[in-house]
Amino acid sequence: MARSIVVTSGKGGVGKTTLTANLGRALAEMGLRVVLMDTDIGLNNLDVLMDVENRITFDLIDVIENRCRPRQALIADTEAKGLFVMPSAHSYDTAKINGQNIRAVIRALEASFDYVLVDCPAGIELGFHRAVAACNEGLVVVTPHISSIKDADKVLRLLKSYGLKADVVVNRARGDLILSAEMVDVADVEQLLKLAPIGMIPEDDDMNLSGNFGVNRSIGSEGYDAIRLLAANIHLGTRQIYDVTKKYRGFFGGLKRGLRRIV
Repeated sequence: MARSIVVTSGKGGVGKTTLTANLGRALAEMGLRVVLMDTDIGLNNLDVLMDVENRITFDLIDVIENRCRPRQALIADTEAKGLFVMPSAHSYDTAKINGQNIRAVIRALEASFDYVLVDCPAGIELGFHRAVAACNEGLVVVTPHISSIKDADKVLRLLKSYGLKADVVVNRARGDLILSAEMVDVADVEQLLKLAPIGMIPEDDDMNLSGNFGVNRSIGSEGYDAIRLLAANIHLGTRQIYDVTKKYRGFFGGLKRGLRRIV
């Protein structure tokens, strides 16, 4: 039986879709079968990030409206064995879709997969509620800024109202700014949300540029190493948090901090 996890955030721009894609890859590397499902109808870009937009025959809406079976809409990733994408539609009357529709698609896939990661629209509007109602767990993506954390607090309360088990992952963290107390760290996030983050992902150009021109630049990067730890934490129940400050400590770390500010 697959674990269905909605990946969400209080606002856009936190790197939610990029994290979803790379988390799926990391889980697939562990020998697990994973579906990435895009429910951001109309503003979807998971297919672009995963470089499958030119391979789409059917999408999520075709499945919901019984024009194809769920397995027919899945697109296999060309790099990670066991990883599949369920693309969304670029235009549709979203009022016709509800959480039960999405849940029915997930249930049709549950027996054949270990994870269904649902990329949720940002914010707490209809698209959010539709995706959340279809899943059993939530992963809230925040950046290490007070405004993002406050938004995450609202999202966590909503997930709790749906009865979902929820975790938090801090994305785009800069170790140099954390050491200079200009950016909140894991302990601060835990204190503010009353919930210990399950992962911390550093700001990483390779991660941010992943998917540009159809090239996956994530694997082998610092950010992807942190994603691997996150995947292990989710699947194995461990709590290994990537230390984003490590390379900025000591004499040479101090030089790196200075250069980072100049650049």
